[in-house]
Amino acid sequence: MTSGNSDSSGVVPSQHSKVVIVTGGARGLGRACVERFLNDGARVVAVDLDESSLADLSSKSDSPASRLRTVIADVSKRADVERAVDIAVQEFGRLDVMINNAGIVRSQDFLTITEDDFDKVLGVNLKGPFLGVQAAARAMIAGGNGGVIINMSSINAILANPSIATYAISKGGLNQLTTTAALALASHGIRVVGIGPGTILTDMVAKSIMTSDEARHSILSRTPMGRCGDPSEIASVAAFLASKDASYITGQTIYPDGGRLILNYTVPVASQ
Repeated sequence: MTSGNSDSSGVVPSQHSKVVIVTGGARGLGRACVERFLNDGARVVAVDLDESSLADLSSKSDSPASRLRTVIADVSKRADVERAVDIAVQEFGRLDVMINNAGIVRSQDFLTITEDDFDKVLGVNLKGPFLGVQAAARAMIAGGNGGVIINMSSINAILANPSIATYAISKGGLNQLTTTAALALASHGIRVVGIGPGTILTDMVAKSIMTSDEARHSILSRTPMGRCGDPSEIASVAAFLASKDASYITGQTIYPDGGRLILNYTVPVASQ
């Protein structure tokens, strides 16, 4: 065992020796997390279905190629998730941090949601993290050094938004997955935590939510800080939760949302 390995309290190694998996790692919040952990010196496996975006990530990374692996995988399929975990362990020797970030959203009227719509969103957003928690935990237990699992939730796990009902339902379930897994895995030295972002300026948000001046006004009128978040700000929360500074946090979901969850009125928005 090297001096950089974690102990049984769920504290991962120093920044320069972590092994991290990020699902949905090719774009948006996932890409921001990949870039943050690489910049911090970690070795990272970026998992995504988007082959071209994974290639773009690799080509534009400033980190040594020896510290980044990309895996094309569908997180709703157990074999794909387990293969990604196996690659991390085989290539880098262990797994310290699993970030279950991959997610999709469909904006549609509640009564038009089909069984296929429901299955597709829940398959990626809830089944995927469940499979990720299981596979990562098994690898961490086999390694004997504990670890951290981070599930990317949303303020929509708490706020009711019928226009993105399947997304909201999946994130509500994800919060319960976080709490349940935290209890199940605490004795193994594995911490399970969540991040529930507010409105963050990713491509997915731009295409599904911030689609007009009216939509932008609606979002910002409910955000006390008066702006959307940047993906790097979410990556910073992930880096904190994976660090020794968060060693006594498990079963919690942190909400970097510009104050939105605590607001019970609207605020003026400056015209631009």
